[in-house]
Amino acid sequence: MTKSQHIDWLLGLADDALILGQRLSEWCGHAPALEEDIALSNIALDLIGQSRAFFAHAGRLEGAGRDEDRLAFFRSDREYRNLLLVELPNGHFGDTIARQFFFDQFALVRYTHLAQQTFDPEVAAIATKALKEVRYHAAHSAEWMLRLGDGTELSKARIQESVERLWPFTGECFEEHATLDAAIASGAMPDRSQAQTTWNEQVEAVLNQASLTKPEGSWSQKGGRDGLHTEHLSYMLAEMQVLPRLHPDAKW
Repeated sequence: MTKSQHIDWLLGLADDALILGQRLSEWCGHAPALEEDIALSNIALDLIGQSRAFFAHAGRLEGAGRDEDRLAFFRSDREYRNLLLVELPNGHFGDTIARQFFFDQFALVRYTHLAQQTFDPEVAAIATKALKEVRYHAAHSAEWMLRLGDGTELSKARIQESVERLWPFTGECFEEHATLDAAIASGAMPDRSQAQTTWNEQVEAVLNQASLTKPEGSWSQKGGRDGLHTEHLSYMLAEMQVLPRLHPDAKW
């Protein structure tokens, strides 16, 4: 893996966590129950903490003077490398849970490998520390899938709709891409086929237990890893970046 691919790979890891953390933070004060308000806010903080660690590492490797704040707040949407799935609007609570569930199961597979790989020891250390958080996130969203799937007729219908609506965005987790291919070849990322098989098994097990139907479509949205995003990311970044861009040298 070349240096530029190494940095792009790190930015992908960081951007996934940052953008999803920012999305979840929008639930603060708006969740359907106080306990869930706190839970989603804590998960958002976990994700943003993970993103800071990856950004800091990427900045040091790049050697261009960009720290985690510069990488988070001073790039355009075309420079972000996150999955399209994580930038989608929260929608209703079921949409947020389905999105979180799909990503959490992917993150669990990915971080398990990252903690064991030897290509980048710094990433291994970050992943080892984050793995406890990721396991909690995965358990939390899976539990909600069960509660909504086995709840009322309305909750079951709405979470099933969320699963079907978001399914086309899950394939991007395992797409063929030059940077990801290089990361796999170096041992930094897990084998694509094996990772997708594990993810499918984990997802299908929860959906079956929740009496939900796994969509059969194989077509997937792509482009996030190349900076081709939905319009939702631009609106998010405009809000997220306004303060540091207005006052770039502010000291707190």
